[in-house]
Amino acid sequence: MSEQGVEVPRALASGPSAFIPAKEMLKEGPDQDILIESFLSLGRVDHITMVMALHPAYLSCFLRTQHALLEMDGPLPRHWRHYIAVMAAARHHCSYPVQQHSAGFLEAGGEESWLSGLQHAPTKLRSLQTLNKLLAHRPWLITQQHIQELVCPGAEPRWSLAELIHAVVLMAHAHSLCSFVWGCGLNPEPDHIGGYTFQLPSPSHLPRSPCSPHSPHSPAHEDGRQELVDGAMEVEMLMQRMVELQQQEEECTQEEMVTRFERERSESIPTAVVRGAPPDLVLRLVEDPEFRYEDFAPRGEQAPPTMRAQDYSWEDHGFSLVNRLLPDMGQLLDEKFQVVSNLTYNRMAMHEGVDTYTLRKALWNYIHCLYGIRYDDYDYGSVNVLLERSLKVFVKTMACYPEQTTARVYHAFWRHFRHSEKVHANLIVMEARLQAALLYTLRAITHYMR
Repeated sequence: MSEQGVEVPRALASGPSAFIPAKEMLKEGPDQDILIESFLSLGRVDHITMVMALHPAYLSCFLRTQHALLEMDGPLPRHWRHYIAVMAAARHHCSYPVQQHSAGFLEAGGEESWLSGLQHAPTKLRSLQTLNKLLAHRPWLITQQHIQELVCPGAEPRWSLAELIHAVVLMAHAHSLCSFVWGCGLNPEPDHIGGYTFQLPSPSHLPRSPCSPHSPHSPAHEDGRQELVDGAMEVEMLMQRMVELQQQEEECTQEEMVTRFERERSESIPTAVVRGAPPDLVLRLVEDPEFRYEDFAPRGEQAPPTMRAQDYSWEDHGFSLVNRLLPDMGQLLDEKFQVVSNLTYNRMAMHEGVDTYTLRKALWNYIHCLYGIRYDDYDYGSVNVLLERSLKVFVKTMACYPEQTTARVYHAFWRHFRHSEKVHANLIVMEARLQAALLYTLRAITHYMR
């Protein structure tokens, strides 16, 4: 084609992630069967699938849930489902899923004009905007009033509860997936805007991977041997703290437990610098772009009320409500939460045979803490003991401001862990954030239904 004068595009990225070298993913040995299954169902193995394939058990659940949300029988038409996912991903300025779902929207028969701005979409879809921004950034503000405005008999246009729950799960799914896309530094697909060029490569203009030998994040820039010694000590100290916590028998008063929770919730964790303006294809689909996550104020400074996990939990309340209004979806989500909660390879960095339960639990509960959810029986002092500050910066950025995740934030934490272990942390953030957003919305729906 080149010889005939046709311009042939060239993929810009050398792998699925800007943070993880492609050879690292191949070395970790992704499950080939799940990749073949993905290729046969989607016609491609996209970058999300390639990175998630480091954890095949999780990827299998994820693909089943996503397929049910977007393709299986349900109350919403297929092109609406993709458009709702586009609206949700745009909140986090995430052009990867915006472009993916825009293509799905058009393939399902959607009108192209809708993608040029929210004003071209039907009123019924636009009426989701308030719920969309609250779900993405401050779900604790969602009340039964927001639900009533959409589903009560006088609402115009009116959503049925089944349609609304489908839309809510779609939005929360897309928001949390943005955390994964930004947190793993996913490159655009070769056919996405920003994923290809018509220019010939020149050695001086080749993009530099964050993990290339000449990158400031590369261990080659430091004394390699000393780095390994320091790293081994860091990991061993963390393992020692985990063992001590498991053996600890000291009982805290309930008042002290609440104090420790509040300390974690209102701790000042700096996040990365704000990125430049998002591309126009994203910005034209965002209403009120200044609306963002807001830190919880210390107690007594008009802090939003805490949600006690015992008062409204996924297991006792949310699961059955979703299953009733959207058959099988509660089961699929529950399976995904279970898989990510129990996922372990009993290893940490260079050590095998390690029980990582306390570390995984601290990560999950810290994310729920950032969203104002407190477990009465959990000692939040463990969070400070197990999560180093650089890990807290990464987790908070990913869970609350994913569009501000940078290579520096990714490379700063767990410097001696495998990339697959960092992807595992990403999955925990993604699912804990998803569950937190769903819990607040499902609680509001439950209150409306009473």
